[in-house]
Amino acid sequence: MEIRAAHPNEHTALGEICLRAYRNLGSVSDGYAAELRDVAGRAETDHVLTAVNRDGLLGCVTVILGDSPWREISGPDEGEFRMLAVAPQAQGQGVGEALVRHVLDRFREEGATAVVLSTNSYGTAPAHRLYQRLGFARCPERDWSPLPGVELLAYRLELA
Repeated sequence: MEIRAAHPNEHTALGEICLRAYRNLGSVSDGYAAELRDVAGRAETDHVLTAVNRDGLLGCVTVILGDSPWREISGPDEGEFRMLAVAPQAQGQGVGEALVRHVLDRFREEGATAVVLSTNSYGTAPAHRLYQRLGFARCPERDWSPLPGVELLAYRLELA
């Protein structure tokens, strides 16, 4: 498996991977489905990484940079990532962990003091276990709700 920047000709397929992965966790509103599919839009302001192997695209994650419009909960010295998604057929094979580790390494290189993320409060137990295994801790003071009925949990990892 290789982790690298997503190529423009992969954006549409990665958007579909995001949407399928999130729909497998539960209901996705039409508005959020459009955001998940908009890999090209995220790539205009941020860094979209993909995991690939000889069989094709396995997953992706958006690394939030600077004053990005995709930034949600991070402070000035913190890194943030969003929309971590693994193709359903590749789940349970370490793809998500490889993507997150790559993101953490990138933020260490950039001098971030910590990395934060938001995750859905339901249907994401494997993701929660991954974050905890990598050292992320719940950060309930940053929990938030973008829409009525959608509760997002915050996690934070101090970088050494």
